[in-house]
Amino acid sequence: MSVLVAFSVTPLGAGPEVGALVAEAVRVVRASGLPNRTDAMFTTVEGETWDQAMAVVRAAVEAVHAKSPRTSTVIKVDWRDGVTGALDAKVASVERHLIDD
Repeated sequence: MSVLVAFSVTPLGAGPEVGALVAEAVRVVRASGLPNRTDAMFTTVEGETWDQAMAVVRAAVEAVHAKSPRTSTVIKVDWRDGVTGALDAKVASVERHLIDD
């Protein structure tokens, strides 16, 4: 099974520069050892189970919330049985289609 969780955590009330606080969440994700990717809008983590992936997301959000009076979180989940390596495979599939065109 593969569970991809894309999430964005936004510290509110912490001032105009939130990069350092968002980096706290990314540190947690990277320390988890699970496959992950961060872009300008979301961090995506891939776990073998729902609980494994969501535990990392929760810890990441808690790390930001510990330094911010309020947090807002957006979460998107792709839960699929019988798949591994979806974090890279989904992107590779799109790239193959772009080359074929």
